[in-house]
Amino acid sequence: MLVEFKNFQVLRAKRYINNVAGLQAINILRFLTFLIISIVFTKIGLSKKEIGVFEVSIFIASAASFFWVSGLIQAFLPLFNNNKTFGKKEQTVGTKSPEVFNMYVILVFFSVLVFLIGLSIKGNFSVFGYKGNVPLLNLTLWYLLLSSPANLVEYIYMVQDKNSNTLSYGYITSILQLVAVILPVVLGYDVIWSLRGLIVVSSIKNLWLVTLLYNYAEIKFSFPFIKEVLAASAPIIFSVFVSGSAQYVDGLVVTTHFSADGFAIFRYGAKELPFVVMLAAGLSSAMLVEFSRKDKLKDTLAQIKHKSLRIMHYMYPLSIVFLLFAKPLFKGIFSPEFTRSADIFVIYILAIVSRLLFPHTIIIGLKKGKVLFIASIFELIANIFLSIYLVQFYGVVGVALATVIVYFISKIGLIIYNHIKLGINPLDYIPVKWYVFYSFMLAAVFVLLDRGIIDSDLFFRNF
Repeated sequence: MLVEFKNFQVLRAKRYINNVAGLQAINILRFLTFLIISIVFTKIGLSKKEIGVFEVSIFIASAASFFWVSGLIQAFLPLFNNNKTFGKKEQTVGTKSPEVFNMYVILVFFSVLVFLIGLSIKGNFSVFGYKGNVPLLNLTLWYLLLSSPANLVEYIYMVQDKNSNTLSYGYITSILQLVAVILPVVLGYDVIWSLRGLIVVSSIKNLWLVTLLYNYAEIKFSFPFIKEVLAASAPIIFSVFVSGSAQYVDGLVVTTHFSADGFAIFRYGAKELPFVVMLAAGLSSAMLVEFSRKDKLKDTLAQIKHKSLRIMHYMYPLSIVFLLFAKPLFKGIFSPEFTRSADIFVIYILAIVSRLLFPHTIIIGLKKGKVLFIASIFELIANIFLSIYLVQFYGVVGVALATVIVYFISKIGLIIYNHIKLGINPLDYIPVKWYVFYSFMLAAVFVLLDRGIIDSDLFFRNF
């Protein structure tokens, strides 16, 4: 009996390692898809204006949906196996779930609502000096409407333990996106056809989602469960909105003060280290399901510690490499016109020091979302004031630096909250020694580059 129990625990641990890997992989595939698109756009000779027009469409769709999509899904995951409406279930793999159907209803409702709001205000919208019905805005709204519910696909696979299907879905849809976006401009069509290609792929994703609903969702509308999800997600949505609004506010400022050329340069630089955000988000989302089993809290914290350390071993060295090679890489991968983007990118690399800390995952998993909302309010206010101060000395780079500093301080505050209020020791879920070592090495390389002691162009040539 004891052997069977141990085997069950091993299989269960493997399952969630695969779930983490599945979500991380699909997030990485999304990043790589749009990175390849960005590179191809510069290499085939599209102007910065054309690139800027395409980028602002993706930017608007993301800005209008990132907070509620993320907040709803993060609230849904801990409730999937344990909620007041349908009760607690030990295992639901392979069975049809009313929770999944109602989550789909919520996402569709929000998508339609935002779509209708967008239609009602599009005549008063202004981007790059265009007034009224901004070019591509109609297509942007359709892309938002179709792409938002499709985010549910990988999470259905996750809760149903269909990890190989997650990867297949990621590979197929990524290839479809690459073809749909790149092929039109390669054939000489206007960049507007690239956005139409994204809409076609989003439609295919929705058809894929419908098949999953047929297989895994019980068609049982439940207003009480919807209320439960909305109540749990409300503070998370506000938290994600406030904490994530900094980069979008910066982007909106750029669209009102600069041309499409300037926005393209900003967008190409305002990115954190490739993979860090995707790996961290995948780990955080996948671990939320574990918090439905409160008797296994210590095991869950240990998993977070183990998996975050594994990410650190790969991502911190990669961060240092990107610090050393950022400027020459931007010249080579994109074009010399985007060299200015590298200065912004280098600052965002430092965000890894806050991204690979996961106190927020514990707070969401234990359904303490209001704390995140308060922390996010602090982030927004502090970021505004610190940005105004640092911009006097560092220009637009100061805005990026302020964001990195405030994110780190906010994570430290959440760690202190977990320790004092929840009684959770930071050592239980943070590999502190490795984290301090890697962060010190990253900071040392950054300072050496900033002081000119290391010349990245010279280092790249010698390397």
